[in-house]
Amino acid sequence: MACAERCRCCADSRRHSSILYNILRSEERAASPAGQGPRREQAFRGCPCGSRRRVALRSPQVTCKAASAVLVKTLRFVQNVPCFQELPLEEQLLLVRSCWAPLLVLGLAQDRVHFETVESAEPSMLQRILTTRRQGEQPPPQGPAPGRPHHSPGGDSHLPSAGDIQAIKGFLAKCWSLDISTKEYAYLKGTVLFNPDLPGLQCTQYIEGLQREAQAALNEHVRLIHRGDEARFAKLNVVIALLRSINANVIAELFFRPIIGAVNMDDMLLEMLCAKL
Repeated sequence: MACAERCRCCADSRRHSSILYNILRSEERAASPAGQGPRREQAFRGCPCGSRRRVALRSPQVTCKAASAVLVKTLRFVQNVPCFQELPLEEQLLLVRSCWAPLLVLGLAQDRVHFETVESAEPSMLQRILTTRRQGEQPPPQGPAPGRPHHSPGGDSHLPSAGDIQAIKGFLAKCWSLDISTKEYAYLKGTVLFNPDLPGLQCTQYIEGLQREAQAALNEHVRLIHRGDEARFAKLNVVIALLRSINANVIAELFFRPIIGAVNMDDMLLEMLCAKL
């Protein structure tokens, strides 16, 4: 009842060769003016239905370009790991497909990428009725209003929820509160990358050994640099545990779909992995 009194929602052909170029080389469009609308993210807290509301990036051109640059840096880091290069290409691709999203979020934390979201406007009852009656008709093309994300009627089902965004921002805040160093980020990425528990791997023992080495190197670094903080190694491992709550589909929809549309991340990762970044 308390929730019902607080909010209305309880009452009712790919072009991979140009993808990165368009993201990283195109001129940035002006971001939405500050204060263009009230920030809605705080309103979701404590309201279970608010956490299910769909949201979009406030400045998709700027944020998606930053995330794409982080993805390129992340894959460049992976390619520069000698032990990774010794694996067969099939094993490399399997590892990257499974961990690209957590590695990207770690990269966002390392580069301190901030982003804001806005609530997606839900269609009114009249809009839903008219949309249902005109299912066979094509609406005239219209561009998005300046500074606002474009959503077709009923077409925002792919957008992440406020709860998804809270999980990502909570993870970033945790990393920033720990003030993780460059070496610590590298060891964390190694631990995430070399996951021996993936089905289909052939070099399981070798990959498991690499993961143990990454963890041992992290532990040794923390022991030498943070001698007075005996709990830091455990805190950093909590960061890895939090990554399990990050959904790869949410990351793809949030940071890539707004500017390149529905993209097959597996195909894009394969091309980027085989390219010289």
